[in-house]
Amino acid sequence: MEEVLTKVQTAFKSAFDLDPRSVTLETTPDHVPAWDSMGHVTLASSLEQTFGLTFDVDDLMEMENVREICRVVQSKLAKVAHAQRA
Repeated sequence: MEEVLTKVQTAFKSAFDLDPRSVTLETTPDHVPAWDSMGHVTLASSLEQTFGLTFDVDDLMEMENVREICRVVQSKLAKVAHAQRA
């Protein structure tokens, strides 16, 4: 989880120009003024570039806070790794 969080923090820096250390598992859109509906799209794009993943609408709807973002990303990364081993 720590490695994923570090990369998520990088994506937040890219999307919102935030100090990565200010982004924790407890961070929600209430903590980031620019994290509105349009900001969510920007963040999703940044996350896709950072992790080399593609998110669908269901994934984006689940990404309500940093903890959920990390959970969704970990799940996607596990699926990719499993597909590559198969």
